[in-house]
Amino acid sequence: MPSDEEVVETAAEAAEGYVLSKLRSSDVEDLDITVSFEEGVLEVDVYVKAPDADADIEQIADDAALVAGNAVDDLFAESEESESA
Repeated sequence: MPSDEEVVETAAEAAEGYVLSKLRSSDVEDLDITVSFEEGVLEVDVYVKAPDADADIEQIADDAALVAGNAVDDLFAESEESESA
């Protein structure tokens, strides 16, 4: 079973990686990713400020939160597979 710290780190890294895969880092003025994992509940908030980027910033932030959740799901799935092996 992954620790709470592993869950938070995995989610934050996935969200940041997604945002930076969609936007040039030079276009990103501010990137704030807040992740909490308490009592089995994951909350991910992503704020991106990139006024010069030619992209739907709000959609990228929303998608980054989804990617973070999927990464955590994968982390738990991998953990369950290794425990049952």
